Amino acid sequence: MKTTTTFAAAALAALVTGPALADGCKGDGDLVFAVVPAENAQGSIDRFTPTADYLTGQLGTRVTLRVASDYAAVIEGHKAGNIHIGWHGPGSFARAYQVTDGNVTPFAALNNNGVVGYYAVLYVRADSPYQTLEDLRGKKLGLVDPNSTSGNFAVRFFLERDNNIIPEQYFSDVVYTGSHENAVIAVQQGTVDAGANWWDSEDASNLLQMANKGMVKAEDFRIVWKSPLLAGSPLIYVNSLSDSCKAAIQAAFLNMTTLSPETYAKFNDGKGLGFLPVALEDYTDSMAMIAYVDALRKRQ
Repeated sequence: MKTTTTFAAAALAALVTGPALADGCKGDGDLVFAVVPAENAQGSIDRFTPTADYLTGQLGTRVTLRVASDYAAVIEGHKAGNIHIGWHGPGSFARAYQVTDGNVTPFAALNNNGVVGYYAVLYVRADSPYQTLEDLRGKKLGLVDPNSTSGNFAVRFFLERDNNIIPEQYFSDVVYTGSHENAVIAVQQGTVDAGANWWDSEDASNLLQMANKGMVKAEDFRIVWKSPLLAGSPLIYVNSLSDSCKAAIQAAFLNMTTLSPETYAKFNDGKGLGFLPVALEDYTDSMAMIAYVDALRKRQ
């Protein structure tokens, strides 16, 4: 997986020094910005509507937010050309790149206080007896979505590579919960014994976002497994957009903390240091991860 140094070098090479051109996308027509389901639909609408409004002001054309029901819907939207900008996990981007025959490009990812990347984790209830992966043998595992990185790809990839664990053979049952929030709720309610999720740091995670909204108490959960560092979740655009539009989109995100700090505060709960540029080569390992998962499905 990529390190901070790799992304920092990319940032220096692609530093944006001014705001996006206001007419950068005028010739491309109305655009759609889609997000994959990390939280409930209303939460995503509240979080990302300011981003769509901000992009409308920066790009010179109307940008509409679409909150998709699952990752596949966003990927198919890219393929059909009716979703132009998307925020993905590295695995769902790699899947989108595969499904669209390379017609999507990553251009930015969050800078989490000097680290561009995040982790997959497995949560259990804090009052459970489970302390290690071995304790979970024969128990029920909750994943998120078949195209989620932290909620599926990374769990499968690293559990087998590092622990010789194939989930369907190790756990009594493996289910998809549909969203990162649902995975946490499933653990809380005892529907599953362990649930997959994303985790940036001690003060930034989906669990903390849910706790801040009063949905759960963070202290009611414990991490029993954490993956190596994953590549940063990329913002991507479809390659059919004009070059001026692509440049304007990237500049809008890279300059968001300066031009509209209140928009960034909603986007990422005010955490981190904004966005850094990324490129296709930063996701080589992500491509390998989904190739592994595809090969695993064929073996089963």
